[in-house]
Amino acid sequence: MQSVNQTLVAGSSYAAPLDSPFRKAQWRMLLAAMFCYLFFYTGRQTFGFAIPGIQKEFGLSKEMLGWASTSMLWCYAIGQAINGNLADKLGGRRVMTAGAILSCAVNWIVSFAVGFKSLAIPWGINGYFQALGWAPGSRLLSNWWGAGERGKVYGFYVFAAGCASVLSFITSIIVINVLHLDWRWIFRLPVLLMLLGGITFYLIARERPEELGFKSPETGVANAADAKDELDASEPAESSWSRYKAVLRNPRLIIAALSIGFQNAARYGLIVWVPVHFLGKDWAKSADSMIDPAWISVALPVGMAFGALSNGWISDKVFGAKRYKAIVLYMLLGAAASLGMYMLPTGPIALAGLFLAGFFVYGPASSFWALCPDLVGAKRSGTATGVMNFFSYLFAGLGEPLVGRMMDHSGNTSLVFPIVAASCLISACIAAFIRR
Repeated sequence: MQSVNQTLVAGSSYAAPLDSPFRKAQWRMLLAAMFCYLFFYTGRQTFGFAIPGIQKEFGLSKEMLGWASTSMLWCYAIGQAINGNLADKLGGRRVMTAGAILSCAVNWIVSFAVGFKSLAIPWGINGYFQALGWAPGSRLLSNWWGAGERGKVYGFYVFAAGCASVLSFITSIIVINVLHLDWRWIFRLPVLLMLLGGITFYLIARERPEELGFKSPETGVANAADAKDELDASEPAESSWSRYKAVLRNPRLIIAALSIGFQNAARYGLIVWVPVHFLGKDWAKSADSMIDPAWISVALPVGMAFGALSNGWISDKVFGAKRYKAIVLYMLLGAAASLGMYMLPTGPIALAGLFLAGFFVYGPASSFWALCPDLVGAKRSGTATGVMNFFSYLFAGLGEPLVGRMMDHSGNTSLVFPIVAASCLISACIAAFIRR
């Protein structure tokens, strides 16, 4: 084992040779985090597929089920605000693993619900445990990768999250349409993969390069102008309160947090309500639908996965780490794609439209998360990620009952698409003010 990686401190844009032991370790950490998060969404993005069965059994309105979804999203938001700082304090490896194990357990509790309260309360608790995943994983990656490669690294990490959406959709469809089990098994079978991912991550990952005998790369801010918001290496470890103050006083990070709030409201509008739309009466009776509508819905998370991968690369290579440009571009295109979905007739052509909607709506996530260490450095990146994700899911939670109420009153499930388009446009306008 190499005792030290001699040349790594040369600068944030330095990339170790592909065949060096440190480079291999870097990729091992990234792949371990990706593998773990690949299964996380089986614990929270399956709810849309359970809605028809829950409605039939409990007689709940879509608005009430929207509030049940909101309970999870808001608890997730609160958890992000807490757990990002927790990752800075305790390390991402232990925190992320705990999230996978605890979320798996609570999903099983949700599966035994007998009414609204017994459904919404544990689903909310699950949101908090789910929040033990993203920011801690981001914190670990920021320890291993320098500023010049953040767009790429977060692109891969968010790509794993996008693939997790694909997996959550496919496993839910298998439970309902292939195995013909009731909605309760959606919360029992897919989450076993999350348990596997969490345990595997704990066994493979290491918190910092020093634990394997390497020297850390330059993991500070991306711009010299932001150096005032970075914790100097010579300073003693700061308190949790000091980290929060340092992050919250950064105006560009707060602007980014507001922008991602509308981006995530658009994203969850699609994730939760697109399955309801494609499993609804209009699609079920569509004569020209040669493909099972449930499988058409999978085009959404597939588009999301590749959108995230492309946006991170574009923010690095095309826009020179000026990530707001990549965000604004994709949000505008996401609005256009969503409006296109609203106007499309039911049929196979929706595959392409749904893919593009997912591609552009979710794509900017990789640039948003790369902004966290860009603006405050790696030592505060967990707290910054948590604060940004708090806003992200606070706004997402506000949108769920709104969409559900509009569907209840109009009977038109396609209304989700213009709502998503409006959220994308607002996100783009706000993101233009990040300008770093």
